[in-house]
Amino acid sequence: MINSDAQSQIGFHQHERQSGSNKWNPKMDTSIFITEHQQTISHKNIIRKWNRLSRLQRSLVYAFLLIAITVLILLYSSKLSTDINKDENRKLVQEPVKNVSLVNESEAVAAKPVKAVIENEFNERPAFTGPGNARQYAVVQSFKHAWRGYKEHAWGHDNVKPVSGMAFDWFSLGLTIVDGLDTAYIMGLTEEFEEGRQWIKDNLVFTKNKDVNFFEVTIRVLGALLSNYHFTQDEMFLDKAKDLGERLMAGFSSPSGIPYSDVNLGTRTAHAPEWSHYSTTAEVTTVQLEFRELSRASGNPAFEDAATTVSEKIHQLPKKHGLVPIFINPNTGHFLPHATITLGARGDSYYEYLLKQWLQTGKTVNYFLDDYMTAIEGVREFLAKRSSPNKYLFIGELSAGSESFNPKMDHLTCFLPGTLALGHANGLPDWHMTMAEELLYTCYLTYAAHPSFLAPEITHFNLASTTDDMYTKTADAHSLLRPEFVESLWYMYQLTGNTTFQDWGWQIYQSIEKHAKVPNGYTSLNNVKSEKPLQRDMMETFFLSETLKYLYLLFSDDRFIIDLNKYVINSEAHPLPIHKN
Repeated sequence: MINSDAQSQIGFHQHERQSGSNKWNPKMDTSIFITEHQQTISHKNIIRKWNRLSRLQRSLVYAFLLIAITVLILLYSSKLSTDINKDENRKLVQEPVKNVSLVNESEAVAAKPVKAVIENEFNERPAFTGPGNARQYAVVQSFKHAWRGYKEHAWGHDNVKPVSGMAFDWFSLGLTIVDGLDTAYIMGLTEEFEEGRQWIKDNLVFTKNKDVNFFEVTIRVLGALLSNYHFTQDEMFLDKAKDLGERLMAGFSSPSGIPYSDVNLGTRTAHAPEWSHYSTTAEVTTVQLEFRELSRASGNPAFEDAATTVSEKIHQLPKKHGLVPIFINPNTGHFLPHATITLGARGDSYYEYLLKQWLQTGKTVNYFLDDYMTAIEGVREFLAKRSSPNKYLFIGELSAGSESFNPKMDHLTCFLPGTLALGHANGLPDWHMTMAEELLYTCYLTYAAHPSFLAPEITHFNLASTTDDMYTKTADAHSLLRPEFVESLWYMYQLTGNTTFQDWGWQIYQSIEKHAKVPNGYTSLNNVKSEKPLQRDMMETFFLSETLKYLYLLFSDDRFIIDLNKYVINSEAHPLPIHKN
């Protein structure tokens, strides 16, 4: 099809020839005749010379022309293919991917295989690729939906309340941006990553006269800054991490060196919580990965020294076969006697970080491994029980005061199968993996047992029953869309390749989409026992940082998108590099 400009030009030249055809110019006609005569003589000379060539000479000329034409075609095709690929990648990065129905996964794959590529402006690290299949693609769309709702209604605040469209602040540190940023990077979302990075650069400051939780800020903010620094090598992230780390050091200022729970980042002071003289055991023992990495990245050993001193003191304290009470006094450095012993809230990540510190230091600090092995033996002896009537394995707790067994298991405890599998992959006994597989199935059942196909915050088990193995109390039936089960699913999938774990994760993802998705993001829920759970109006930052990240990694065709031989994952799902010592 010819455009209007071209048509007008053609019409103009035709008119020019027609209007000039009635005029004869003898000089012009003579020059044309001479030129045509010279061209005829030249053509005859070329033909005469060609006829004088031997058959061999002619064949060589033909061969040379054929080779030249082939080379030109190949060069043109290569350039055309490169240009197309560059244009296609540019479109995938710059244009938002269209929404796809989650109802028919096969249609999404057939429509177009998605392979978005992030153009890493820093170039020091290889870029992550975008979603490689329909399940990953769906999770990316969920992240974009959550990010968009937060951006429209709570940008710069800690959380969005996605039902009411209101902002909520806990520490006033833009937690959703900071905590979720490396998820955007891993998913290949350049636009979201860059706007979050710019906010951190321009607006994330630690000078406010406000108390924050030492542990939560360490795993969410410090851990996230270090992961983003490692992925991008952008010094801005490291500078922010060093500033934060220096302010958090006030937490170690107790008489025993065991951290206080609350730190004022602006005044660089710390104290015990208002409701207690004690710190939480899990919290003071779940900052070591981050402070150690900060020392390695900054070259300042003070951070690692302070955190390691805590680990050494905890190592020396008496325990119940490796199991620790959930409260510790920062003034005396001793546990609260007869406090609850659990792998749920306030106890969970103590055990997780024993193994991960051993791995982070290149398996060179043996007391981490010794304490972890002793603790898992203690779990098997004192906390692991089987329900009735179907003998499902679960992990209970020892109650405060009496230390009697309580057959209740927090959803938080579902981190343990992944940790056990990780230990087994690094040479620990086979029964660790057997326990991991059985406990993972029990965690799956806590979802499958409810009409919503979502797990409650706490599940109770029957030890002597002829009916149901488990039940949920109304007070415990809420769901915060926690990540621990899908975290363990990802560990098990990477370490075994068993795609059943992907299918379980997909069931849970679909339940989240069905019950928790609202116009402004994803909300926590009130009662998973209901077919239509009531919405609580809060989107936790760990939903972006952990739940969606682990689902995205779980659905990857490349099991080693984050290689567990190279990275240790902190308690908020921020990957940190493993060191040789």
